[in-house]
Amino acid sequence: MLVLRLLNVVAPAYFSCISLVTFVLQIFVFIPSMFRDPSTTPLFSPALLHGALFLFLSANALGNYVLVIQNSPEDLGKDLKLGKGAEVADWLDGIRSPGSALPGTHFCRLCARVTQRHDHHCFFTGNCIGSRNMRNFIMFCLYTSLACLDSLVAGMAYISATLSMSFADPLAFLTLLPHSISQFFSGALLSSEMFVILMLYLWLGIGLACAGFCCHQLLLILRGQTRYQVRKGMVVRARPWRENLQEVFGKKWLLGLLIPVQNVESSYRRQKEK
Repeated sequence: MLVLRLLNVVAPAYFSCISLVTFVLQIFVFIPSMFRDPSTTPLFSPALLHGALFLFLSANALGNYVLVIQNSPEDLGKDLKLGKGAEVADWLDGIRSPGSALPGTHFCRLCARVTQRHDHHCFFTGNCIGSRNMRNFIMFCLYTSLACLDSLVAGMAYISATLSMSFADPLAFLTLLPHSISQFFSGALLSSEMFVILMLYLWLGIGLACAGFCCHQLLLILRGQTRYQVRKGMVVRARPWRENLQEVFGKKWLLGLLIPVQNVESSYRRQKEK
């Protein structure tokens, strides 16, 4: 448990450092290198379009990241008035106390709270993912993946121009790292160029991981399940896939794709207000 709590603090700091390095490289290295002659650059040049695209992706990733943290799942344990002893032990074991909670509501050890439709605990946000912030979490993964892949393409263009190499051969990217390491230790490659090459592989890994996780999460939503329910082998009530999507993304789903917006209120809160 101590290791998990330490990871819960280190992971958000690691993500913040990667985001800051990516932003600095894009704004001060990659985009300026695309301008051959700034005095004669047209209004809709590739550099300006790329800069606008990167800022759009970064703003959406950062905005949804903040909303995931801000919209922390409410602690239903206060409203459910859980007792001590056997009832708390049932929550710790992931077993719902009879008559005290909605189905799919579980206890998180790290957050020490009862979360409705608990999916998992995200260490990079240091927060539980539940019904209140699921949509923002998916949008965060989607735009983080797109921003990393965008940085990967820009970084490859920068390395191609700086080192006068071509990536037309698919094996060129695979052999780039070992070849660059040998050149770096022989003194033929600058430390800044080596750092950019290492970031290329980091962006590739983060981009593919976030894209795969986003697709897996969407598949679970279509089936009306959460990762916790799949892991515990819980059976859920079958519903149309459109209802499952609307429960997470709401009716204004298109607006959430373009700008970071707050998620819809949980069904538990709407039931409680009635």
